[in-house]
Amino acid sequence: MTSLDDISVTQLKGVGSALAEKLAKLGIHSIQDLLFHLPYRYEDRTRVVPMGSLRIGDIAVVEGDVMKADLVMGRRRSLQVTLRDDSGFLVMRFFHFNAAQKNHLTEGARVRCFGEVRPGRAGYEFYHPEYQVSPPPMAAAGEATLTPVYPLTEGIQQPRVRGLCQQALGYLARFPIKDWLPPSLLSDYQLPGITDAVKLVHSPPADAAVHLLMEGRHPAQQRLVMEELLAHQLSLLQVREQIQARAALPLLPTGDLPEQFLDQLPFSLTGAQKQVMKEIRQDLSQPVPMLRLVQGDVGSGKTVVAALAALQAIGSGAQVALMAPTEILAEQHFRNFQGWLAPLGIELTWLSGKVKGKARQEALAAVASGQAQVAIGTHALFQDEVQFHRLALVLVDEQHRFGVHQRLALREKGVGGQLAPHQLIMTATPIPRTLAMSAYADLDTSVIDELPPGRKPIETVVLPDSRRDDIVERVRTACRQGRQAYWVCTLIEESEALQCQAAEVTAQELAERLPDLKIGLVHGRLKAVDKASVMEQFKSGELDLLVATTVIEVGVDVPNASLIIIENPERLGLAQLHQLRGRVGRGEQASFCVLMYHPPLSNNGKARLQALRDSQDGFFIAEKDLEIRGPGEVLGTRQTGLMQFRLADFERDKGWIEPVKEMAPALMQQPAVVSALIRRWLGENIRYGEV
Repeated sequence: MTSLDDISVTQLKGVGSALAEKLAKLGIHSIQDLLFHLPYRYEDRTRVVPMGSLRIGDIAVVEGDVMKADLVMGRRRSLQVTLRDDSGFLVMRFFHFNAAQKNHLTEGARVRCFGEVRPGRAGYEFYHPEYQVSPPPMAAAGEATLTPVYPLTEGIQQPRVRGLCQQALGYLARFPIKDWLPPSLLSDYQLPGITDAVKLVHSPPADAAVHLLMEGRHPAQQRLVMEELLAHQLSLLQVREQIQARAALPLLPTGDLPEQFLDQLPFSLTGAQKQVMKEIRQDLSQPVPMLRLVQGDVGSGKTVVAALAALQAIGSGAQVALMAPTEILAEQHFRNFQGWLAPLGIELTWLSGKVKGKARQEALAAVASGQAQVAIGTHALFQDEVQFHRLALVLVDEQHRFGVHQRLALREKGVGGQLAPHQLIMTATPIPRTLAMSAYADLDTSVIDELPPGRKPIETVVLPDSRRDDIVERVRTACRQGRQAYWVCTLIEESEALQCQAAEVTAQELAERLPDLKIGLVHGRLKAVDKASVMEQFKSGELDLLVATTVIEVGVDVPNASLIIIENPERLGLAQLHQLRGRVGRGEQASFCVLMYHPPLSNNGKARLQALRDSQDGFFIAEKDLEIRGPGEVLGTRQTGLMQFRLADFERDKGWIEPVKEMAPALMQQPAVVSALIRRWLGENIRYGEV
């Protein structure tokens, strides 16, 4: 029988090959994929707000007449459309626009638009708002419904996704969604069937409980949350089963490489590092693959522990691979390991997407012959053409940047293709216990909860953006004293284009106000080579100030940077803010983090920023993040484009974690149900893992 999983999205009106390609980037191939591309929040667009009452940061619907539409030729050409209502005026600004848009937005046209209020050259502005010319009347109070907001990718806007989801709902009358959960389970928890839940979440009726929907606590949302958490749990149990179904090479501690390494270090290991090393040594000696997660706060010395694990493998005559999520981070590991291991006579090689031509051939040959005992790089390490001689240990940095299932691809690289490599995964994101139970159900967990002596605490200051001038002066002073600074721009929009634009505008403004400083800019849309080049200039001290989006979050090490400004910190998860703050405080001098928020702060926002000001302890902060959880993901994944969950939120939904853990083992006995649920919720991640 035909199911929604078999019907391609190209069957929908308006979906040609170009749009299908963009939808594929979101993991949407079939009608079922589209129905499970769920709104991650709702907007209340049920009333028009007078322009005169707007404040910076408001997200609102306004309606007015076009006073004028001008082409503005600045560093970037833009279309500036001024709207007016009885209470004031507002500018819609478009950096990307076409002739048809320009012709529609002519003087006198009636326009309703929705966006976020930002300060601009001409007063308050909406950047790239959604708008309608000659809009229909607003729905009456009792009929208006919430507007769903979906995750997007480049080249697809919200209205298009909303329209496609509405079309997809039309298929449900003929093809209901298969409910894989036993009816007894649903009645125990008083939850609706899957088809009803999906309908309601995409298209809330006017009488739906608005406050529950806005908070993600509506029974329809909870029905989907429970199934999503269950699918994740099953997929992790499946990964563990699959990996441990194979034997591993026991790596017995032999030789004196670890002792030689420790002797050359300018510091001694902390108690926590020694304890974690003991756990790892024991795991590596076993004939089953180690699957261990090492959590340690920023600067706690995880890399030293990884190097010791590598030496145990090398001492047993085996090879080691270290994979990091970005070129910058991989390169940094390469430099650290080179400095530590080369003096011990160990050969290392570097392999990333940008190693090309002869250098690539040489690196591949060194890995295949076993001449390279350690290979370091991005996930390019696990492409088919990379053949290892005797790979027995894989070190993965910042695991949550990779699909969990990507690690399955490593099995094939083990000794003789038969033995699975041991895996040690490191993360600088401290993970609360409830989260670790669910997000890392396939891993044993170790914690380095002690900082090396001599690390200076970072002083954290929370200031409103009305103090922006003082903060700019503070940057000037720090840089004049020979220090370096970061300025991080964050945006509520998921759109990478808008984030990059915000960083560009900020960099331009700071360049005008600080003409004597050398300022660099990095954001997600820069080519990897350009990003690496700017980072390198900052690292070597050629740049005083680095303006960036949150791409600098993980692992960048510039000891001379002693000041970081984070704009709109209220929009990020606490764990992510803690990560960003960890970019400073890596040298001898006192370091500062300025959280520049936009008032008014909600009570939740105040509590979160206060927690950051009060503590340097990542585990305390992660627990707080779960307790008073705002919009950021504790695992920090939303910023990376690898949405970990579609609907589930660990703090809000932690009540499901125990029940889901109990349900999962019984369902593991039904392989057809397991694979259907995993396909429904993680379909694309799994394919990604089998590259």
